Amino acid sequence: APDWHNLTPKTLFSQIRHELKAYWGYELNAENMDAVIEKHSLQKISLLRSFALKVGLQIMLREYDFDNKNKASFSGSDIMNIFPVVKHINPRASDAYNFYTTGQNKIQAGAVTEGHELIAEALNLLNNVYGAMHGEIAQCLRMVARLCYVTGEHRDAMAYQQKAVLMSERVNGIDHPYTITEYSHLALYCFANGQVSTALKLLYRARYLALLVTGENHPEMALLDSNIALILHAVGEYELSLRFAERALAVTNASHGPRSLKAAVARHLLARTLSCLGDFRTALQHEKETYSIYKQLLGEKHEKTRESSECLRHLTQQAVVLQKRLAEAYAR
Repeated sequence: APDWHNLTPKTLFSQIRHELKAYWGYELNAENMDAVIEKHSLQKISLLRSFALKVGLQIMLREYDFDNKNKASFSGSDIMNIFPVVKHINPRASDAYNFYTTGQNKIQAGAVTEGHELIAEALNLLNNVYGAMHGEIAQCLRMVARLCYVTGEHRDAMAYQQKAVLMSERVNGIDHPYTITEYSHLALYCFANGQVSTALKLLYRARYLALLVTGENHPEMALLDSNIALILHAVGEYELSLRFAERALAVTNASHGPRSLKAAVARHLLARTLSCLGDFRTALQHEKETYSIYKQLLGEKHEKTRESSECLRHLTQQAVVLQKRLAEAYAR
């Protein structure tokens, strides 16, 4: 009988551990896959997706029960197709690439108009070389949209970004990391154009896909949650905004550290939301921590530190006013 007939989950896991140690030099200190998943807080559906992509497996679209120990999660009929995974390097349109990188350098140097012209020329060349649909064209469209947004042309930014989203969906797939990024950028431009409900729908869509691909604890999830919290805050949905802001802070603390600039930004958003809900004491605690991080990392004279100091003063005043009103109400 072939060797794979006698393969058990235990021997397969042993082979995986050996391969990891021999090829990557990584020691997997666990007895089985369930222990690895628990230790690293992995998501089984994300692992399945990643495995299928890497080995060229197409499986049936249905709800898989991974937690039932008495029943196999998969059957032979779940495997729909097998594709060869070909490793190759895509040919590059060198002239367009040179225009694109030069444009990026110009923008970083502060010459936005020149950079914009070069990237528009790169987009034109890419269309001539690749035709209507290509991954590099989608990236170029995203850059043009961002430039339009920076220069205040919000309507043009949204139009270019819509093209980038449609192209990325077609070329990369709907759950590709690039497509998720395109959704979040389009959400920002929709919000800038006053289309709040569309912006929220796009961010929820991006969050759902990111959750499927990476799980809850990825740094990108913190960014998406912060953006959702900001939009909900802007439309007065403070209770829901608070939930997303708290989640964003927890993930940021875990991935970047509690004393990072990203943590300071997350705390500032949380403080603003809590103050809108009237919880000035907790808001003050978060803003004090924000001020402390900015002061340590950026110095007292930095714009962010001064802004946080002003916010602290404002929150303290609001807390005093609220305390006085409560005292007057009790006195009556």
